[in-house]
Amino acid sequence: MEMEPTYNPALFEDKWYRHWLEKGYFHADTEKVLKGEKPKFSVVLPPPNVTGVLHVGHALNSTLQDVICRWKRMNGYEVCWVPGTDHAGIATQWVVERELAKEGLTRHDVGREEFLKRVWKWKEQYGSRIINQLKKLGTSCDWERERFTMDEGFSRAVRRAFVTLYKEGLIYRGKRLINWCPRCHTALSDLEVEHEEEQGNLWYIRYPLVGEEGYIVVATTRPETLLGDVAVAVNPSDERYRHLIGKKVRLPIVEREIPIIADEYVDPEFGTGAVKITPAHDFNDYEVAQRHGLPEIQVMDDWGRITVAPFKGMDRFEAREAIVKMLKEEELLEKVEPHTHAVGHCYRCKTVIEPYLTEQWFVKTKPLAQRPIEAVKSGEVKFIPKQWENTFFDWMYNIRDWCISRQIWWGHRIPAWYCADCGHVNVAEEAPERCESCGSRNLKQDEDVLDTWFSSALWPFGVFGWPDETDDLKAFYPTDLLVTGFDIIFFWVARMMMMGYHFTGKRPFADVYVHALVRDEKGQKMSKTKGNVIDPLEMVEKYGADTLRFTLTALAAQGRDIRLSERIIEGYRHFANKVWNVARFVLNAADAAAVEGGASTNYAPEDLWILTKLSETAQEVDRALEGYRFNDAAKAVYQFIWNELADWYVEFTKHRLYKGTEQERRTASQVLLRVLREAMKLLHPIMPFITEEIYQKLPNKDAESIVIAPWPSKECCLFPEVAQRVETVKELIRGVRNVKAELNIPPSTQVEVFVKSGDSELVDVIEKMEPAIKQLARASSVKVVSEAPKGCVSFFLPGVEVYVKVGELIDVEKEVERIKKKLEKMAKEIAKLEKKLSNENFLAKAPKEVVEKNRKELQELTQLHSKLTQTLQQLQKLG
Repeated sequence: MEMEPTYNPALFEDKWYRHWLEKGYFHADTEKVLKGEKPKFSVVLPPPNVTGVLHVGHALNSTLQDVICRWKRMNGYEVCWVPGTDHAGIATQWVVERELAKEGLTRHDVGREEFLKRVWKWKEQYGSRIINQLKKLGTSCDWERERFTMDEGFSRAVRRAFVTLYKEGLIYRGKRLINWCPRCHTALSDLEVEHEEEQGNLWYIRYPLVGEEGYIVVATTRPETLLGDVAVAVNPSDERYRHLIGKKVRLPIVEREIPIIADEYVDPEFGTGAVKITPAHDFNDYEVAQRHGLPEIQVMDDWGRITVAPFKGMDRFEAREAIVKMLKEEELLEKVEPHTHAVGHCYRCKTVIEPYLTEQWFVKTKPLAQRPIEAVKSGEVKFIPKQWENTFFDWMYNIRDWCISRQIWWGHRIPAWYCADCGHVNVAEEAPERCESCGSRNLKQDEDVLDTWFSSALWPFGVFGWPDETDDLKAFYPTDLLVTGFDIIFFWVARMMMMGYHFTGKRPFADVYVHALVRDEKGQKMSKTKGNVIDPLEMVEKYGADTLRFTLTALAAQGRDIRLSERIIEGYRHFANKVWNVARFVLNAADAAAVEGGASTNYAPEDLWILTKLSETAQEVDRALEGYRFNDAAKAVYQFIWNELADWYVEFTKHRLYKGTEQERRTASQVLLRVLREAMKLLHPIMPFITEEIYQKLPNKDAESIVIAPWPSKECCLFPEVAQRVETVKELIRGVRNVKAELNIPPSTQVEVFVKSGDSELVDVIEKMEPAIKQLARASSVKVVSEAPKGCVSFFLPGVEVYVKVGELIDVEKEVERIKKKLEKMAKEIAKLEKKLSNENFLAKAPKEVVEKNRKELQELTQLHSKLTQTLQQLQKLG
């Protein structure tokens, strides 16, 4: 039962994690679920990129999942939490290409086969970094089931999904306008484009009318695309241009004649109300061209270089300057205005993306979106907090076909082979020997790979062995919970739902808990450039994994971003110290032999009170975790351990432990050890390491590890009437302390306390707890009286009047004057705050937290003023 004198997590965190893995506590038994011996609870870890290192968002995500998984495991569930990593196509290829660049090479220099060998080598060397970092946090994943989105089993699932969707007509290949990154040299989905506000210009260009004098002025943010214009568009209701609709203009520089058309898309308020239509280089223009049957003229290559004379070979931005210069020389540039607009950038390399017309593979998403929409509407799949449903619906109702091909080498290569003889596209799970159309052996596989999100969309069922009907799939799919960030509701959550329903006919998960963003203490987004990033691994080294976990859990309130600082983490380290110290006291003071002779029934009122508080806390934690109110669960355990157990119950038991009878000592020891054991269980999901360290030192363990110990019972020990009377005793002790503080009587001074009550059961509790009251209130005596004694100040509690004898301890006249002055000062402060809070200007302009702070201060001052006024009145009677 010996414990180190101070809390030092470095001594036991790694030790216990190794022990848990050796014992296999995190490995789920499929047979137990299939045989109905235990209910299942399954979760899939959002697979971090193999290129990733642990950041505070990962720490939050995995901690919240772990809290639920450990809680469910202790409640008798067979918990299957499947971890894994994502191959992260573009990100990983970029990392390895940078390594090649150090040798003066490109991937094209070494060839596809050699390049992929290097990527796999890099993955083997560095790909498990983030997994090992997650283990440092204590995540109780089923590591024996760890998956990778490009392991052989998962690759087969990807091929099966692609081929099935292709045969169903839901995957097709076509030439369409897509987002293109000239740096990464690949297509990007809409979701992989980050739009940032940038200061640019609006160039006003004159397009001369054909066959008559004059011109129409067009405003554009991208004059370099002018080379591919096929029309000028105006709004049909715009009176300024109605007479020009159907006429033609001469395209500057190119000298091509193009029509003036009318389309509702044009905003008459933007620029001049006339816009250029460049369908091969703008998404909106592409849609206009489709409606009007206009051609698409491509004027850039896939490196973002112009392909049209006289600017051929120029970079697009270099060409912009040259074109603007030529327009000025030809007097076709009317003016230039500053203009702020959103510019799309590649999410990976931050290069400005280019709308690019190219042949790609697409998934028809509208047919796949309907079932997930219905599932969320009906509550079959729930978003927590509920407001994220709106974000989900916004995207699903406006869904566009998904471009799934990527022009990189690292990833799932598209299972399509082109016949060089007849042109037929052969789509199959395995490489065909002959063309299914003409029998030719002259086949070549598509060079592209699939979008990373295509494979991760299969994650909830792919990890369990789909497309095979495995026992794991039967036992653990559908999963029960997904914990994720709001930023990938589109990228991942919706796509898992589309694929899950389509391929299994079942929801991929029941609940989607969307956690908040972790910001710095000022509410700013963390970034390396700002220097406000908190490294979770540094915090683990400094304060322990348990402290970081508790901090994140305590701050994880639904619908509110987390404001985190090292100061806050350090603050919760004090809680870890408190847990350690109270356990150390109990293990040192309690009689371990007390647990041997059977449970005592000779409980003191304070014993029944703490057991009731324990049961109520278990209920509160359960309710909080069932509703994913993580902060409320943390608050409940914190309150119980720090306030009820450490500050009160431990103090209540000291007299019995050190001066009581053998029976009293035995009962107090039994209850202390029992409450400590159950408190550690309540805390375990949030702080697994310290709770295991303490649990293993207990003489009354009820399992070989706290990981698999039974969760505290919620109803076994409820004595509400006794508990309420002990609460009154606590208020009595606080009241005596307050009287001393108000009258400047030193806290250690012994005072006589008298109680008057018509509640015989309350009197009985007070008499039984007299030693504790005397010790904690520093009272020389606690007597029950039938009349109010003289020379006392009093206060009233439910069912009891309390009198504290002070007449001989203070100079009444001096105290009356002191309190009067204090009340005058407080009255001025109250008036000042009331004036400020009635000022509409202050309420409108002051920060919300400042207003709230002032209101709280006013409330506290008003209450204190009221109490001091009562004390003054009593003192005046004494005088």
